[in-house]
Amino acid sequence: MAVKYESVIGLEIHAELNTKTKMFCQCLNDPNERHPNINICPICMGHPGTLPVINRDAVEKVIMTGLALHGEIPEFSQFDRKNYFYPDLPKGYQISQYKYPLVNGGYLEILISGSRTSDGSPTSEMKRIRITRIHLEEDAGRLSHDKSGGASLVDFNRAGVPLMELVTEPDFRTADEVKKFGEELQKIVRYIGASDADMEKGQMRIEVNISLREIADQRGNSLRESAMKISPRNSALELGTKVEIKNINSFKFAADAVEYETKRQSEILDGGGKIVQETRGWNESRNESFSQRSKEEAHDYRYFPEPDLPPLKISRDWVDKLQARIPELPAEKIGRFIKEFGIERDIAEILSREKTLADYYEAVISELKEYDEETPEKPVRNLEKLAASVMTGDFLRILRKQAATPSDLNINPENFAELTLYLAEDKISNLAAKRVLEEMVHSGNDPSDIINRLNLWQISDTADLENIARHIISENPKTVEDYRGGKMASVQFLIGQVMKESRGKANPKIVQEIIKKLLNSHN
Repeated sequence: MAVKYESVIGLEIHAELNTKTKMFCQCLNDPNERHPNINICPICMGHPGTLPVINRDAVEKVIMTGLALHGEIPEFSQFDRKNYFYPDLPKGYQISQYKYPLVNGGYLEILISGSRTSDGSPTSEMKRIRITRIHLEEDAGRLSHDKSGGASLVDFNRAGVPLMELVTEPDFRTADEVKKFGEELQKIVRYIGASDADMEKGQMRIEVNISLREIADQRGNSLRESAMKISPRNSALELGTKVEIKNINSFKFAADAVEYETKRQSEILDGGGKIVQETRGWNESRNESFSQRSKEEAHDYRYFPEPDLPPLKISRDWVDKLQARIPELPAEKIGRFIKEFGIERDIAEILSREKTLADYYEAVISELKEYDEETPEKPVRNLEKLAASVMTGDFLRILRKQAATPSDLNINPENFAELTLYLAEDKISNLAAKRVLEEMVHSGNDPSDIINRLNLWQISDTADLENIARHIISENPKTVEDYRGGKMASVQFLIGQVMKESRGKANPKIVQEIIKKLLNSHN
């Protein structure tokens, strides 16, 4: 019988902070700079005799992240030297934190798939992922390798950029949990303005630490259940040999790496081999990990307190002021959107992925509420749901196509709300609304001006529509005969023909009523 294994996974996630300047000098922190070695100075290049100065904004962004993740902010923190040599590290050491980080502990809850109900439907449950620490350090430079010439080039623009590192406890068991945690963390750091966290630009990178252990079920309890009750630090449960996969730049790749490494380690153990503690890289094109070097331990880095920087004393008053700056976070916003606006969870999650989109939606709702207060006769359709539907459909498609934010487009919340009202009142069709939306993006004109110019107002005059319907019915005797024979789908065909005849401007609800009335009157 094959041995079954459980993955025990912890993450180290690095996020470049979006400060104006670097961590210890006044050089610009500009991730969009394409010319190499422009934003550098003697301090970030590690020249002898230079002295670093702590970037207060970077410290505050890490503390705010810690507060958002329920972490403890100590009164004392300190920077250390992490000693190692690599060509993109100009000083020969990295200023980091080790014993006294800015944030201790904390957690982030993620929504995961649970068990199934009696009818087989999947359920969801919240899982708490514990955070060990969050600390602050400086980033290294960037290497590029010329394979044809055999040379390697170093760009130090990134050297010295503030880098936040978050370390979790080994609470993950699946690739899906890893992916969801990364996505949730990315949303949070963006919401509080700590990092742009653009993974394509390398502003957020993931390192996966993974080991396997046998699943023992002799007592009827799985290690999965036991692990949620016992801290890995003090657990009697035996952990396997840990392998680290470094510098993964996609949540999908992180999930792929977990699945691949679980399979690789399982095959080694089943074959009687032993897992080697090592650092591995991830090749996304081949979808496999590869060995890089044996894994270093903390003592290999010879940490000691940074002599050129004073320790940090963090007052309670400072922490309280930073706490007050933290906005409503994604999970809270999703819950409020569901409760306050009556929208579905999946729609609320889409709207809340980016703070700019969530803010825009609320601005549209504010405009709609003004209309609601001023108009005695309300549309039958739920305005909040309708606005959310349009926004997560055609509007979001346009945003993604143009790689834009709502403020980049020519559609202000007032005009979006006006378009929503025309839809709710059946003054325009869904097809017309899509066309109007695209025109608004290009011109910035009011929706009413566009609808007038393109003659897109929906025809609701029953006399006009009845004339068109009578014509369609007279032209399609076979379809009428099918209807009388019991084929109810014939009605939809006739409605479609009326819509075609009216060039999509007929009100489909009224058309349906007229068609049925005319057909039944001929019986």
